[in-house]
Amino acid sequence: MAMSEVNEDKHSLKRSFNEEEADSMRKREKVDNVSGSTSNDDQTTINASVKKHKPISSDLYLDTINRKLLDFDFEKVCSVSLTNLSVYACLVCGRYFQGRGPSSHAYFHALNDNHHVFVNCSTLKFYILPESYQVVSSALQDIAYVIKPTYTREEVAKLDRIPQVSYDLMHKPYVPGFVGLNNIQSNDYFNVILQLLSHVKPLRNYLLLNNFDGCPHIIQRLAITVRKIWNPKAFKGHVSPQELIHEVTLLSHKKYSMNEQKDPLEFVSWLLNTLHVSLGGKKSTMEKPTSIIHYNFQGHVRAESQKIRQHTENGDHVVFEGDRVIKTDIVPYLYLTLNLPPRPLFQDEFEGNIIPQVELVKLLEKYNGVTTQELSGMRRRFHLMNTPPYLLFHMKRFMKNNYFTERNPTIVTFPLDNLDMSPFIDDAFLKAHPKIIPRYNLIANVVYESVLSADGESHVFRVQLRNSASNKWYQIQDLYVEEISSDMINLGESLIQLWERVH
Repeated sequence: MAMSEVNEDKHSLKRSFNEEEADSMRKREKVDNVSGSTSNDDQTTINASVKKHKPISSDLYLDTINRKLLDFDFEKVCSVSLTNLSVYACLVCGRYFQGRGPSSHAYFHALNDNHHVFVNCSTLKFYILPESYQVVSSALQDIAYVIKPTYTREEVAKLDRIPQVSYDLMHKPYVPGFVGLNNIQSNDYFNVILQLLSHVKPLRNYLLLNNFDGCPHIIQRLAITVRKIWNPKAFKGHVSPQELIHEVTLLSHKKYSMNEQKDPLEFVSWLLNTLHVSLGGKKSTMEKPTSIIHYNFQGHVRAESQKIRQHTENGDHVVFEGDRVIKTDIVPYLYLTLNLPPRPLFQDEFEGNIIPQVELVKLLEKYNGVTTQELSGMRRRFHLMNTPPYLLFHMKRFMKNNYFTERNPTIVTFPLDNLDMSPFIDDAFLKAHPKIIPRYNLIANVVYESVLSADGESHVFRVQLRNSASNKWYQIQDLYVEEISSDMINLGESLIQLWERVH
């Protein structure tokens, strides 16, 4: 009898244990279902009711990861629900899914397709589904770095001093900072400006080294795009700026998008002003700049304007005279517009068009304070009060008349180094700042080209960039990157130039 009582007690204890375990399992399933329905595994209310587990280090399923299919440049939205909340990337096929709870799209994808390794695109934590446990492994750090590259001050300091060549997953060499940008449809105007700004050293270093969590989305997406351009450990030798273009499209109310080609000058002007405001910049003054944008790009020019009056003498003789009152204004600028000489009206003896050439210094005489311009009944003179660390020049190639837009094909010749700006800067500024060297080196040159095809005339923009570490020049047109000779820089129709002050 005693033995039977002991066995009966064992069975009763076993039943009670199984019932308690079943109740615990039902509670956990209930919590997981709530997590899956909300598609947010990080909610505090759910975390409070779920027992916290320590990260598990395991190599299970990691051999199924296919890095060649991973592309984190595109918009992080679920491929099923199209939401951007709690998005996970499948590391086997590269698709995005929402959540990881038992009712989530990622959970069903793991069951249906037998894909088990996922990464949270926001927290960069790795999970195994459908078991839903976290994996910590050094083998996954390269994926986390590609999603969000990080840099130290030592690494940034070497970018312009030590030449570097990296290799992608296909063992193709590429130079960090000089990679192609994907032209999704008609965003080549966007690509050349992004390439140009990514080589403004203070702005680049600012975007590489700082944390922009909580900042406007335009700053966050510009920072992550510039980091990917300079990434020495990329899986592929090009970058797609789709996320940044999407944010620009929203902020500009679809004025600048990937669907229609725009003027690069209008876009860079809009982008610089938008970045200035997003970084907390205030209205321009002659005082200390209020953002890194104005500190590097903004200067001031003195504009003197005089109205031209006309009257007749002796009945039919028209005389033009300048008004005695000369109005003087101090105007801030982010770029300087240079007027090209008019294109010739006649052809040469070989019945070909004459393409004139002009020196850049000749165009800059517009800002020497002596040369006058007459337009719309006004006579104007310009003189630079100061110049910023980075000068943007715009060659005005397009003129609109009553019928169409006319292009000026004049070739501008210029030195690549030591452009002397002192003849165009106010002497008071040079005397007050003797340590500033008014000489500039060219670091970026945006070139325009008109291409004729069976579909008609198309416009192409490409950018030529200087590698300060190796002193080599690279020409980039969307995805095509090639090293070119410095002698080729003067041969194209320059549209926008970026000059860096000599230190």
